[in-house]
Amino acid sequence: MDARLLEILVCPLCKGPLDYRKHSGKNEAELVCKACRLAFPVNDDIPVMLEDEARQLSPEEN
Repeated sequence: MDARLLEILVCPLCKGPLDYRKHSGKNEAELVCKACRLAFPVNDDIPVMLEDEARQLSPEEN
């Protein structure tokens, strides 16, 4: 994913920072908002910044 895009993207709900996480061994990535405890999917290097598409983080994830 483009580093310049990562610098300007924020959580669509709280406008807070997002962490880029690429899952090892998979072609999957997410943008994670720690404040909202949501993970937004990244499909083919395109972030899907919709609340309905986001995954709720489990208590073990930080």
